[in-house]
Amino acid sequence: MPRLSKLGFLTIGLFDPASPRAGHESTLGLIAHGESLGLDSAWVRHRHLQYGISSPVAVLAAATQRTSRIQLGTAVTPLGWENPLRLAEDWATVDVLSGGRLNPGFSVGPPARYEEVKGALYPDTAEAEDFSYARVSRLLACVRGEAVTAGGATTGFEARSDLVQPQSPGLGRRLWYGAGSLRSARWAGEQGLNLLTSSVVKWDPEVAPDTGVPPFAAIQRAQIRAFRAAHPDGARARVSQGLVVVPTDSATPAQRERYAAYARERLPRTTAPQGPAGLLFAPDLVGPSAELAERLHADAAFQEVDEVAFALPFDFAYEDYVQILGDFAHHLGPALGWKPGA
Repeated sequence: MPRLSKLGFLTIGLFDPASPRAGHESTLGLIAHGESLGLDSAWVRHRHLQYGISSPVAVLAAATQRTSRIQLGTAVTPLGWENPLRLAEDWATVDVLSGGRLNPGFSVGPPARYEEVKGALYPDTAEAEDFSYARVSRLLACVRGEAVTAGGATTGFEARSDLVQPQSPGLGRRLWYGAGSLRSARWAGEQGLNLLTSSVVKWDPEVAPDTGVPPFAAIQRAQIRAFRAAHPDGARARVSQGLVVVPTDSATPAQRERYAAYARERLPRTTAPQGPAGLLFAPDLVGPSAELAERLHADAAFQEVDEVAFALPFDFAYEDYVQILGDFAHHLGPALGWKPGA
């Protein structure tokens, strides 16, 4: 079983619409706090037309100026909302500002509730937009330094480049794909991407039952193995797991009660595939770090990885997140064999 080498966290960055600055400042403060604890990475979710982070690239640009070591990621940016060339410019700019710490994660497919938003998002091209893997290929070409124009290079004051600028060496190796199915995991491996897994997978009839292994863990393990089988780096290909994990070592009695109630309320959705897409959810893990470490070590998918970005529950208070991150660093991480960064 691999020792946990990288420990990070993921936050949705909720805010009060009556005071959006306070929520965004809390997210930045949490990232800086994570760095002070020696955590390896901080990831932000992408939320459009909701009271969460709609522009991770802007938030992480601010985070680059308040931190110096922690890796900064998006989990994930839905490409259906983005122009690949413009997004590549934004990512490269933030990566330069961060000193090479940006880890962009993304997914493909039509935007959520597309029929409702397409008139505002793509008023002239809604029916022509391509939300297939071809959109990802355009993005990868821009980030990885392929020419986007022909013969446009000039010199002097108005000098132009055939490449997206700036170019940030190494960024192309720090791109992550958020996969929820065997097909997408294999495809991500073929593209040489890194793989982000989460607490949600698609029910997949390709995965044979494995006696003693819960369905979620069996499906996620199969996806990880399929990804690495298709990746040029094979077993060394990077995978990060993103379960919801809430240690309670330093929590107050009131916090422990709220955390347990949160997990109980969400447990029914883990018992069977949900909705038309057949989504299967992992149970939230709540409890003392010694107990959580035992449960994680027994998890068939966790056994395949040495990196995690544990997801913070959406609607907890800032003080709760501080307590949870502290327990990640001081209790759960060491129980999993992890050591804090310098």
